[in-house]
Amino acid sequence: MQFAGFTLRNNLFVAPMAGVTDRPFRQLCKKMGAGLAVSEMVTSNSLLYGSAKTQRRANHDGETDPISVQIAGADPAMMAEAARHNIDRGAQIIDINMGCPAKKVCNVMAGSALMQDEPLVARILEAVVGAAGNIPVTLKFRTGWNTANKNAPMIARIAEESGIQLIAIHGRTRACQYTGHAEYDTIADVKTRVRIPLIANGDITTPQKAKFVLDYTGADGVMIGRAAQGRPWIFREIQHYLDTGECLPPPEVAEIREVLLAHLDDLYQFYGEYSGCRIARKHIAWYTRGLEGGNAFRQAMYQLEDTASQRAAVAAFFDRLAEGGDRLRYLTESAVCQD
Repeated sequence: MQFAGFTLRNNLFVAPMAGVTDRPFRQLCKKMGAGLAVSEMVTSNSLLYGSAKTQRRANHDGETDPISVQIAGADPAMMAEAARHNIDRGAQIIDINMGCPAKKVCNVMAGSALMQDEPLVARILEAVVGAAGNIPVTLKFRTGWNTANKNAPMIARIAEESGIQLIAIHGRTRACQYTGHAEYDTIADVKTRVRIPLIANGDITTPQKAKFVLDYTGADGVMIGRAAQGRPWIFREIQHYLDTGECLPPPEVAEIREVLLAHLDDLYQFYGEYSGCRIARKHIAWYTRGLEGGNAFRQAMYQLEDTASQRAAVAAFFDRLAEGGDRLRYLTESAVCQD
């Protein structure tokens, strides 16, 4: 996929997820087939630039190009400064968050709350595009504020007129949060109204669903979020299905053992012993959900307080899995590609 001077390996994007899409996770998803991975949301509040969390989120050492950083806020001048700040620290794409439905974000009129104020949306987009110069700016938003106010087509028009080079739309309103099911009619409608690339997002959990959404909406690509948690190889599965119409076999236990152990090593190095051990717990839980013996393993794993014990427990769990067969076998097949 060609986008703003970059040649992406495909049209499969990793959705920005707070507390998830840190540098180790982004790198892993790219390694396993994603064309682009967007960072965790970075605040536009300059008072927080020196915090450890913000500095980590601005750490792109060794990251594969292109580096896309998402910024969030409600003040045009602060958002412009945030764009410049992150470009100075290696961002090659600036993504603007108008999709987050979290209360702590919306209560300060950021994230998807901005969709209620279209003139403010225009001012923010124009300010960030102006500040970014030659660096492309993208926008992620939802279908609307609520079901009675699905103004995604208007936001998309404002984005295109402001110089935004790509939009990603999640198929829910802010009021929906993550409940119910994503709808794709609004996304399909927006696609007919804009010339810039559009990426569809929401409830894309299998290769078949990815193909359906691409065909139904006419979108230029799809963005995967929660379905990649503990399953970063979903990107290569989707690409294979789009290329061949066939499902890849489940990955080998031995491969995923090494993938997870390498992921843990990256997390430990990135966050340090104490935080690395604790942040790794949710990733380990995602990798092992649906696997035989996973629940008992997780309960024991949560009690471990150091990285060495945690890593050894993970290795032993996958060694036991391998005794039952070469490939991963899930107790539920709802998210597994099936021919």
